[in-house]
Amino acid sequence: MADIFFFCRRGVESILDDEVTKRFSSQELDSWNLLTRSNYNVRHISLRLTVIWGLGVLVRYGVLLPLRVTLAVTGIGLLVVLTTLLGFLPNRELRFSLSEKIHLMCHRICVRALTAIITYHNRENKPKNGGICVSNHTTPIDVIILANDGCYSMVGQVHGGLMGMIQRAMVKSSPHIWFERSEVKDRHLVAKRLSDHVADKTKQPILIFPEGTCINNTSVMMFKKGSFEIACTVYPVAIKYDPRFGDAFWNSSKFGMVYYLLRMMSSWAVVCSVWYLPPMNREEGEDAVQFANRVKAAIAAQGGLVDLIWDGGLKRAKVKDAFKEEQQNLYSKVLLGEQDERDLGDDQH
Repeated sequence: MADIFFFCRRGVESILDDEVTKRFSSQELDSWNLLTRSNYNVRHISLRLTVIWGLGVLVRYGVLLPLRVTLAVTGIGLLVVLTTLLGFLPNRELRFSLSEKIHLMCHRICVRALTAIITYHNRENKPKNGGICVSNHTTPIDVIILANDGCYSMVGQVHGGLMGMIQRAMVKSSPHIWFERSEVKDRHLVAKRLSDHVADKTKQPILIFPEGTCINNTSVMMFKKGSFEIACTVYPVAIKYDPRFGDAFWNSSKFGMVYYLLRMMSSWAVVCSVWYLPPMNREEGEDAVQFANRVKAAIAAQGGLVDLIWDGGLKRAKVKDAFKEEQQNLYSKVLLGEQDERDLGDDQH
């Protein structure tokens, strides 16, 4: 019975102190913002409030949504057509110069399709060529939020469908880095492609989201160390969304991309702040993990986010066997009398 009670107690404590699961659900609001998707805590809705909500639905879906969809289709269409045409230009410098202007124009059209109100801080720290820009990750639109203020080389996996068509068009006019599914797990190949890119000072800075998944903008989770192993300057960027005007978090396990974008374009607006932090480099004797944690802490502090040590991959992945074995080894010490249960609880914390 002592064994059972011990594990029950540890399980209940883990549930109560869970800092991971709640980071993958929408942020709770103190007051209702008149969107049906955020009225979880509303107990009573008066007639007046219902009328106001109804008028809001008419404005959002009858006026704003058609205009926003038109702008989004225009921006994406221009990006695909113009970057494809640019790919036929033989002059590399002219191609890259025109590509920057086209990318800026198209991304700014897409930003207006979301009615995004963005405040950029400390623009003197904007990423420069030959560096890597790293940021916390809440939504796929983080890309256009940042690309609205400057051009970046994107890094990602090759997709099919509409996303794949956009990727193929973009890479014809500017040096983006797309990996095949079989290449993503080859760390040495990924590191070499990134190193070759940052070594060329004529190429745009690389934009990377080291968390590897979307978090609900209340915290920053573990940064993967790969992008911090490259010998170059890192430019940290903090992005903080205002949930009162619309929930920017993309729960990819619950919503598809098209449905998510329709939710965003039927919200009131996308309001966010972007902070460009001073550039950072690895210090002497500092390894990639320590450097990644230092950058993550700076982003969390600037954006008012909780700095967590947990891997965002826990959203979908099963618990690693190594973690299970660690707990089994600790408990075996209790059985052998080498460690007290109270000490075991302290070790797990």
